[in-house]
Amino acid sequence: MECLRVRGSDSCNNWGMNTRTTPSSLIKALAKILAFTAFAFSSSVALAQPKVMRIIVPYAAGGPIDVTARLMAERVKDSLGTVIIENKPGGGGNIGVDAIAKAQPDGLTIGISAVATHAINPWLYSKMPYNAATDFEPITQMVRVPNVLVMNADTARRLNINSLADLIRYAKANPAKLNYASGGNGSAGHLAGEMFKAQAGIFALHIPYNGGNPAQLALLSGQVDFNFDNLATASANIKAGKLKALAVTTAKRSALLPDVPAVAETLKGFEIDTWWGLVAPAHTPKDVIAKLNQAFVAALNSPEAKTRFTTLMAEPVGNTPEQFGAFMKSELAKYEKVVKASGARVD
Repeated sequence: MECLRVRGSDSCNNWGMNTRTTPSSLIKALAKILAFTAFAFSSSVALAQPKVMRIIVPYAAGGPIDVTARLMAERVKDSLGTVIIENKPGGGGNIGVDAIAKAQPDGLTIGISAVATHAINPWLYSKMPYNAATDFEPITQMVRVPNVLVMNADTARRLNINSLADLIRYAKANPAKLNYASGGNGSAGHLAGEMFKAQAGIFALHIPYNGGNPAQLALLSGQVDFNFDNLATASANIKAGKLKALAVTTAKRSALLPDVPAVAETLKGFEIDTWWGLVAPAHTPKDVIAKLNQAFVAALNSPEAKTRFTTLMAEPVGNTPEQFGAFMKSELAKYEKVVKASGARVD
């Protein structure tokens, strides 16, 4: 044999062979051909593999935010393909959100933004690993969960408090006699309490607990007089008559608790609630953001999702990237004043 010809070529030198081929050089040539074929095959297989999207949840599995993310991942699989949830809790949500900010802006990694991570933490923490205003592209707000001002029902009866106006009157007539609980300094419940005190012109001692559950137990046992709790957490005890709901903190009454007035009906302009949405890393292409927005808004508006949200005491939103971006910007500005007025700080 003087020449090994490769199909599709008239040259004997395509693979670096001499015209006088020895057995060893023939083996080497065949090895090159096989290696090239294997590379081409593996490359085509890799290109054919479906891309998997991940949603980073900056909180532990099992909570309302995690449940919502998993619900959405299931609802968008037909339009976006497989979506996996990656929980990265810690640092008040900052660790997971920082991972979102530093991900490739290709639309394959997105994540959850929340009132804590994008409105409160930037003013609460002395050092932040990300810039809430510039490191993200908004996709859509997902839900909001009303907070509710609740009193221990026995305390409310004893003090003859049946409305928010009654609570304010009592506080003004009995300065420094009321206290309220929260899940910790800088928590949503703490900041809602400080906003309420400032706008109502009253004083109540803040008692921070290590989490929302201990704060609620303190309220149920009568150790504290009132708190601003998440409606999803407080609803069961409201229905059981253990807690008295005086007002919700959304701008208008909540469809989930329609007989309870909004704080804003007594204190004009008062509004504070828990919310979360979806963001992508900064510089993610606009067409990718538009595709993601379309898929997730459709999922949020599906009958199945709305039914599930009702059980979570959450109200679906589903807006445009521009609307969500403007909302997060306004929330960041609002909480700057609230956090600074509260004096809360995490070093």
